[in-house]
Amino acid sequence: MLVMGGTIGSGIFMNPALVARQIHTPALVLGAWIFGGLIALTGAFIYAEISSRLPQVGGQYAYLREAFHPLVAFLYGWVLLLVVQTGGMAAVTVTFARYFIELTGLEMPVPLIAAVTLIMLTVVNCLGVKRGSNLQSTLMIMKIVAIGLLIVVGAFLVRAPHFSFTPIVDQPVSAGLLSSFGAAMVPVLFAYGGWQTGCFVAGELKEPSRDLPRALLLGVVGVVLLYISVNFVCVRALGVAGLAFTDTPASALMEIALGRPGAIAIALGIAISTLGFLSQSVLTAPRVYFAMAEDGVFFRQLAWVHPRTRVPVFAIVLQSVWTMLILFSGSYGQILNYVTAMDWIFFGLTASCLFVLRRREQTVARFRMPLHPITTALFCLVCWSVVANTIYRYPSNTLIGMATLVCGVPVYYIWKRTSHA
Repeated sequence: MLVMGGTIGSGIFMNPALVARQIHTPALVLGAWIFGGLIALTGAFIYAEISSRLPQVGGQYAYLREAFHPLVAFLYGWVLLLVVQTGGMAAVTVTFARYFIELTGLEMPVPLIAAVTLIMLTVVNCLGVKRGSNLQSTLMIMKIVAIGLLIVVGAFLVRAPHFSFTPIVDQPVSAGLLSSFGAAMVPVLFAYGGWQTGCFVAGELKEPSRDLPRALLLGVVGVVLLYISVNFVCVRALGVAGLAFTDTPASALMEIALGRPGAIAIALGIAISTLGFLSQSVLTAPRVYFAMAEDGVFFRQLAWVHPRTRVPVFAIVLQSVWTMLILFSGSYGQILNYVTAMDWIFFGLTASCLFVLRRREQTVARFRMPLHPITTALFCLVCWSVVANTIYRYPSNTLIGMATLVCGVPVYYIWKRTSHA
């Protein structure tokens, strides 16, 4: 539930349209989502072995610290808090608030509803990891039901399908086509991102070296199957041109099949999906800031754990407060433009930890990555190709993200010096 909940937000309901605007045949559209699924699954296999070797709180943060250097781990936590996690949460909270207003008819400011939602989720997760995980599981099941309804309606209730596998491409194979396909992969990979956040709570699992690899693999397989099915029914019902034309493909599909009630039903499904993503984000990511504080490179108070609920209350509150600041500043749209590059830099770095850990072989892993080092090297290459293509396509946005990353270097050394003093 945590792995799938951290992946499935609002992206799968909207990003199919962004993909169809870059590439223009059903085969290429579905191919992009299948390719993205294979990348995510390869990453899950790699993380499964790393997590079985290092079942520590903080997930990626701990892996980077143990394999490379505390500075690399700090920079990951730095951009996670300032940009990646909180920027994504702010955007998703706004999406939830807009759908909430549409469904209820309440005339309230979007930022106010978004802030109240964040406060409520923060309170639930501060009451204990069990309550937070129960809420997450409930929302995830409701989310799967909503996506399942979309798939069934698109597959069986749309009478005029537009789907055909021919032609495979609409232009000669060239550098331009490859660049377009690479641009299409940005929203695909953004939609697939998030499964790795399940690793953050490794320290609170009863048997993390056994259960976390299973959760990663089963969760990512479930997400891939759902995503490919959703895109198949969207292309089948709307055609690639129709898919590219709409900003809300899921609502357009449901309205074709069921009219206005269908559009309302999927709006409710999207609201639940965004709420589930936020619940997972509030539950998992603060464990990274907790680990940073324990290492003496962040506010010491964030390492405090409530004696009764056993959760890092200050770390949870800090993330929610920073998310609300981004929310009220209105800067989340710009932040999302460079989230992908930041995310995939650290995806590649974390995957490369496996080379270091295999060489050390200090622990016997319950799970081992098939065909390593070839598969691991290919995953790292794909990750950094995504970053390179993002820099090429969106240079100004990516450079802002890189600047944020670089600013973390002096902050780390200042914090280390202050901590020792």
